[in-house]
Amino acid sequence: MNLAGWVERNGRRLPDRPALAVGERVHADWARFAASAASVAAGLRVELGCSPGDRVAVLMDNRPEYLEALFAVWHAGLVAVPVNARLHRDEIAYILEASGTSVVVTDAGHADDAESLVGTVSSLSAVVVAPGERWARLLGSAPIPVTERGPSDPAWLFFTSGTTGRPKAATLTNRNLLMMALSYFADIDPVSPGDSILHAAPLSHGSGMYGLPHIARGAVSITPESGGDGAEVAALLSRWSGLSFFAAPTMVRRLSSDPALAGGALGDAGLANLKTIIYGGAPMYLADLEEAIEVFGPRLAQIYGQGETPMTITALPSSDHADRDHPRWRERLQSVGFARTDVEVRVVDDDDNELPTGEVGEVVVRGDVVMIGYWGQPEATAETLRGGWLHTGDVGSFDADGYLTLRDRSKDLIISGGMNIYPREVEEALLRHASVGAVAVVGRQDEEWGESVVAFIVVTPGAPSPTVEELDRLCLDHIARYKRPKDYRFVEALPTNNYGKVVKRELRDQLRSG
Repeated sequence: MNLAGWVERNGRRLPDRPALAVGERVHADWARFAASAASVAAGLRVELGCSPGDRVAVLMDNRPEYLEALFAVWHAGLVAVPVNARLHRDEIAYILEASGTSVVVTDAGHADDAESLVGTVSSLSAVVVAPGERWARLLGSAPIPVTERGPSDPAWLFFTSGTTGRPKAATLTNRNLLMMALSYFADIDPVSPGDSILHAAPLSHGSGMYGLPHIARGAVSITPESGGDGAEVAALLSRWSGLSFFAAPTMVRRLSSDPALAGGALGDAGLANLKTIIYGGAPMYLADLEEAIEVFGPRLAQIYGQGETPMTITALPSSDHADRDHPRWRERLQSVGFARTDVEVRVVDDDDNELPTGEVGEVVVRGDVVMIGYWGQPEATAETLRGGWLHTGDVGSFDADGYLTLRDRSKDLIISGGMNIYPREVEEALLRHASVGAVAVVGRQDEEWGESVVAFIVVTPGAPSPTVEELDRLCLDHIARYKRPKDYRFVEALPTNNYGKVVKRELRDQLRSG
């Protein structure tokens, strides 16, 4: 079983149909996409010396070469390590080292960071810039057949995390990703060769995942030229049919209020080619969701998932968004829907006993879509997958109809603009300042971003208080810009429990109370 077989098959079946596009322009038909994947796969194996099972990272902004590289990696029997292109160089280095990555395929905008890590990351031997001279050489390699891989062989290392420590790599197999794609067809949408998917969100995360069922069925994958503003979305709706895209709630809200789309600007004709907007990754305010339904009609679907069970735990399909006559319509809009076709979902107590309807506990899930474990971390794997169930760390409850409502998220995880921010990473950066004696980072509700990062800081006794500019610079030197706190609060002490652990709930309560 090899996912690259999808591209190879479409290259024969749909050779002249568009496969990859930039905005309104076709970059490659299926014949060219298949040929590129087969040739680059040969170059990875022959010229760069990769062997089946080796890890190859893809570090670039959304562009057609991203998908060409991803499927070339699989074609060659290698394991893909998609890396968020917005990460800091040090964070990229950690991911490459932890995964044992041997080759990085990147773009010109990230080439300096990637090339500077050769000789620093122990396993890293080569960097390929696409497009570029070395990429062109790989494209010129004599193609090889799709490499045979087993259902349980790793295919994608999805770097995620709990809420403390370094990110962990959820090891997703060919079976996991196949089940994810089949579940999309079962629960969200059928997909046809005439359809399209717009990648306005990072391909390294949700958008790349949702792209897989579209590639499997021969739809065209589009990377926007603008990043996905309202004017371009409107133009693309007139160019491409059956268009779907994944968006964080912040992006849905922005598009709903964009002059090119809001207030009926598109009209019925302009909406005819819009198939589905899939949203998730963070809570969405009911008022924002109702506004989006007014603008786009009942074309929204919510998916609740995690990297450990890729995009597949529950779903709130478009039919529920459209069912205004249901007495609990708004209540359902605030849920994350019901369990997907290919998984079992429960809410359990601290002893993993299943709780009755209405009671709040931890959400656990099992099924063939759930990861086989964390790469190189057997203890974390055993803890998270204990008893054969993935323990999500999310807290929620089911109603009598089987709809799940989340009451809290994974411990202290912050989600800002659809991006996961792990407080400890920010805390570790701030603790590099000599005057910072203690720090705790929490999320605060933010109307624009969903949440914003707030740092509570205790100054070292006798030391001068650090300036905001100093703290900002420290963060920018060590972590991605989007993780930098929006607000610093200087306090005498942090609230702790009897064991000396910081009680972040009290800090969040302080922010809510003003």
